[in-house]
Amino acid sequence: MLSFWEQKELIHYDYIVVGSGITGLSTACVIKERKPNAHILVLERGLLPTGASTKNAGFACIGSLSEKVYDLALMGEEKLLQLIENRWIGLELLRKRLGDTAIDFQNNGGYELILSHESNLHLEQLSSMNDRLRQIFKQDVFKEDKSKIGTFGFNANKLQSMVVNSLEGQINTGKMMNALHQYASSLGIKIITGADVSVIEENDNYVLVHANSSYNNIAFKASKVAICTNAFTRKLFPHLEINPGRGQVLVTSPISDLKVKGIFSFDEGFYYFRNFENRIIFGGGRNLDFEKEATTSFETNEKIIAQLQQYLSEMIIPNYSYTIEQTWTGIMAFGPNKLPLLQSMSDRIAMGVRLNGMGVALGSKIAEDLADILLSDD
Repeated sequence: MLSFWEQKELIHYDYIVVGSGITGLSTACVIKERKPNAHILVLERGLLPTGASTKNAGFACIGSLSEKVYDLALMGEEKLLQLIENRWIGLELLRKRLGDTAIDFQNNGGYELILSHESNLHLEQLSSMNDRLRQIFKQDVFKEDKSKIGTFGFNANKLQSMVVNSLEGQINTGKMMNALHQYASSLGIKIITGADVSVIEENDNYVLVHANSSYNNIAFKASKVAICTNAFTRKLFPHLEINPGRGQVLVTSPISDLKVKGIFSFDEGFYYFRNFENRIIFGGGRNLDFEKEATTSFETNEKIIAQLQQYLSEMIIPNYSYTIEQTWTGIMAFGPNKLPLLQSMSDRIAMGVRLNGMGVALGSKIAEDLADILLSDD
């Protein structure tokens, strides 16, 4: 039962954002930046953001060559270029809002490993992909450089070449989310964690957002609501075409004289790794077990972890001594064409979800577009 004070001061807002990941907090910030007097509430079902925002590997990237070749066939040139540009815009917005120091942004470059058994199909399209991307970046993005295999200490017998992308960067995911949370709080945005939204009920003049906690159930009230729950959105809107995808990640112990520096990927981006100081963070492998990984359960898939460990020991750091210190999982959201789902559900409810594993890059741009929708009639 709510008190008089709670009913009067704590449940009424101009805007409610459901989800406190990158997209959710950024959406709240954009609205507050544009409407400083707005009362904004962010609701998060976990004590920390539940999906992938605090569980990703910290890639600040526009993607690899093989990923772009695959996406071109999937969505066509126009949509591909728009998606790449939105990723770049999103990264620039994130860096501008929080500052490079606060998120520990490092422009160490990106590298795609071409495995010894793979075809040269992607390499054959390097020049034509550069021609397309020059419309956005005014320079060549990709170049082949086999010499980098030895530079990073990889097993040359496992690789035939490498593709370099000098635009790629990396961030400290924990620092980024801390900085975004602190920035939102500094604007006066209220954030409540442990609030599991179960029902969103729209009326003529307002929206009720029913949230459950360990102690009580509260119906918060707002003029408009933003849904930023990514892979968990079907709990509220079961009809949407959103498929969860779990990402397995591991981190090594500190490694003496580690040569690996930058962000790396292979197998069309299904595998990805980076250095964090003198450790390696390595994730991916959904394509080994798509069916089992299409889940919102945060369990470890031992089959995938074993494959990650094998790639580490045989190809990535074959001559180093290390242990696996930790494994974890994050839940991403995917759709049929790798395009985010950004739309109005009604005059008072809009959503920005299904970021297809590109949340770090896309989240801030989706937030801008989502805020445009919510503020369009104000």
